[in-house]
Amino acid sequence: MIIEFVGADVEAAEKSVAALTSSWGYQPEPPPTAEPANDPDAKVIDPISVTALVVSIPSATLAVADIADRIRKRRRAGELIERAQQLRAQQVAARLMCEDRSIDLATLTPDQLLDIIANEPSAT
Repeated sequence: MIIEFVGADVEAAEKSVAALTSSWGYQPEPPPTAEPANDPDAKVIDPISVTALVVSIPSATLAVADIADRIRKRRRAGELIERAQQLRAQQVAARLMCEDRSIDLATLTPDQLLDIIANEPSAT
Protein backbone atom coordinates (compact mmCIF):
# COMPACT_ATOMS: atom_id res chain seq x y z
CA MET A 1 0.00 0.00 0.00
CA ILE A 2 1.32 3.43 -0.90
CA ILE A 3 0.24 6.46 1.11
CA GLU A 4 1.01 9.93 -0.22
CA PHE A 5 1.03 12.96 2.08
CA VAL A 6 0.09 16.41 0.78
CA GLY A 7 -0.03 19.57 2.85
CA ALA A 8 1.76 21.84 5.27
CA ASP A 9 3.86 19.49 7.40
CA VAL A 10 4.40 16.36 5.31
CA GLU A 11 7.48 15.20 7.24
CA ALA A 12 5.63 15.17 10.56
CA ALA A 13 2.74 13.30 8.93
CA GLU A 14 5.11 10.67 7.50
CA LYS A 15 6.76 10.22 10.89
CA SER A 16 3.38 9.94 12.62
CA VAL A 17 2.12 7.19 10.31
CA ALA A 18 5.53 5.47 10.36
CA ALA A 19 5.40 5.36 14.16
CA LEU A 20 1.93 3.81 14.01
CA THR A 21 2.90 1.12 11.49
CA SER A 22 6.15 0.44 13.34
CA SER A 23 4.12 -0.38 16.44
CA TRP A 24 2.48 -3.11 14.33
CA GLY A 25 5.86 -4.49 13.27
CA TYR A 26 5.89 -2.99 9.76
CA GLN A 27 8.63 -0.60 8.71
CA PRO A 28 7.86 1.94 5.96
CA GLU A 29 9.53 1.27 2.65
CA PRO A 30 10.51 3.71 -0.06
CA PRO A 31 8.22 3.77 -3.11
CA PRO A 32 8.92 0.99 -5.61
CA THR A 33 11.19 1.75 -8.53
CA ALA A 34 9.98 1.55 -12.11
CA GLU A 35 12.12 -1.51 -12.83
CA PRO A 36 11.69 -4.67 -10.78
CA ALA A 37 14.96 -5.91 -9.35
CA ASN A 38 16.15 -9.34 -10.39
CA ASP A 39 17.26 -11.05 -7.21
CA PRO A 40 19.32 -14.18 -7.85
CA ASP A 41 18.68 -15.31 -4.26
CA ALA A 42 14.89 -15.17 -4.62
CA LYS A 43 13.08 -18.17 -3.20
CA VAL A 44 10.87 -20.23 -5.48
CA ILE A 45 7.80 -21.89 -4.03
CA ASP A 46 7.15 -25.46 -5.08
CA PRO A 47 3.47 -25.64 -6.14
CA ILE A 48 3.20 -29.31 -5.18
CA SER A 49 4.36 -28.60 -1.63
CA VAL A 50 1.97 -25.68 -1.33
CA THR A 51 -0.91 -27.82 -2.60
CA ALA A 52 -0.11 -30.57 -0.10
CA LEU A 53 0.00 -28.01 2.70
CA VAL A 54 -3.32 -26.42 1.73
CA VAL A 55 -5.06 -29.79 1.46
CA SER A 56 -3.75 -30.86 4.86
CA ILE A 57 -5.21 -27.86 6.72
CA PRO A 58 -8.81 -28.45 7.77
CA SER A 59 -11.17 -25.85 6.34
CA ALA A 60 -12.58 -24.91 9.77
CA THR A 61 -9.12 -24.00 11.04
CA LEU A 62 -8.52 -21.93 7.94
CA ALA A 63 -11.85 -20.10 8.38
CA VAL A 64 -11.07 -19.24 12.01
CA ALA A 65 -7.64 -17.96 11.01
CA ASP A 66 -9.21 -15.78 8.29
CA ILE A 67 -11.69 -14.26 10.74
CA ALA A 68 -8.98 -13.55 13.32
CA ASP A 69 -6.78 -12.01 10.61
CA ARG A 70 -9.64 -9.81 9.37
CA ILE A 71 -10.38 -8.60 12.92
CA ARG A 72 -6.71 -7.67 13.48
CA LYS A 73 -6.47 -5.93 10.09
CA ARG A 74 -9.74 -4.08 10.68
CA ARG A 75 -8.47 -2.70 14.01
CA ARG A 76 -5.25 -1.57 12.36
CA ALA A 77 -7.15 -0.02 9.43
CA GLY A 78 -9.26 1.91 11.95
CA GLU A 79 -6.14 3.20 13.69
CA LEU A 80 -4.63 4.26 10.35
CA ILE A 81 -7.81 6.08 9.32
CA GLU A 82 -8.01 7.77 12.73
CA ARG A 83 -4.42 8.98 12.29
CA ALA A 84 -5.31 10.30 8.81
CA GLN A 85 -8.26 12.21 10.31
CA GLN A 86 -5.95 13.74 12.94
CA LEU A 87 -3.52 14.76 10.19
CA ARG A 88 -6.36 16.33 8.21
CA ALA A 89 -7.05 18.58 11.22
CA GLN A 90 -3.40 19.69 10.89
CA GLN A 91 -3.90 20.56 7.18
CA VAL A 92 -2.17 17.42 5.85
CA ALA A 93 -3.97 15.02 3.53
CA ALA A 94 -3.07 11.33 3.59
CA ARG A 95 -4.03 9.79 0.26
CA LEU A 96 -4.10 6.10 -0.59
CA MET A 97 -2.48 5.65 -4.00
CA CYS A 98 -4.29 2.95 -5.98
CA GLU A 99 -3.44 1.76 -9.47
CA ASP A 100 -6.15 3.85 -11.15
CA ARG A 101 -6.97 6.57 -8.58
CA SER A 102 -6.09 8.12 -5.24
CA ILE A 103 -8.45 8.18 -2.27
CA ASP A 104 -8.46 10.40 0.83
CA LEU A 105 -7.68 7.94 3.62
CA ALA A 106 -9.59 9.99 6.21
CA THR A 107 -12.91 9.46 4.37
CA LEU A 108 -12.80 5.65 4.38
CA THR A 109 -14.20 3.15 6.85
CA PRO A 110 -11.95 0.28 7.99
CA ASP A 111 -13.94 -2.21 5.87
CA GLN A 112 -13.68 0.01 2.78
CA LEU A 113 -9.91 0.28 3.24
CA LEU A 114 -9.52 -3.49 3.60
CA ASP A 115 -11.66 -4.09 0.50
CA ILE A 116 -9.61 -1.60 -1.55
CA ILE A 117 -6.37 -3.25 -0.47
CA ALA A 118 -7.72 -6.74 -1.17
CA ASN A 119 -8.81 -5.72 -4.69
CA GLU A 120 -5.43 -4.24 -5.63
CA PRO A 121 -3.61 -6.52 -8.09
CA SER A 122 -0.37 -6.38 -6.10
CA ALA A 123 -2.07 -7.29 -2.79
CA THR A 124 -0.45 -10.18 -0.97
